[in-house]
Amino acid sequence: MNVVDMLQKQFQDSATNLQAVQKEYSKTLGDRQTLDSQLNENKQVKEELDLAPDGAKVFKLIGPALVNQDLGEAKGNVEKRISYIAGELKRKDDQLAALDKKQDESREKMQEVQMQMQKLQQAPN
Repeated sequence: MNVVDMLQKQFQDSATNLQAVQKEYSKTLGDRQTLDSQLNENKQVKEELDLAPDGAKVFKLIGPALVNQDLGEAKGNVEKRISYIAGELKRKDDQLAALDKKQDESREKMQEVQMQMQKLQQAPN
């Protein structure tokens, strides 16, 4: 295997790696957007529950039935959900930052290999 073939293989491997990272990035970004909308929905629910007077009847949809739920319990559940979603959002943000770094590294590797290939092509035989 000559040098050009090795460089082409390295370039192809880097390109494949970059595509895999971009695919994972897209999936993670979609997951983050879903979590963001869930967080907003839960914040709206919390605001509505905060407006409810003490002793107000709150119902929770379980399957096809509405079940009576204690106001304090409902508020607690929503706050736990908000806390959990916020933690997941942080985790997704960290994942996205790591994937950004991986993408940059893959691009740099591809550029290095491309430059080496150009130097070989320009070198007098």
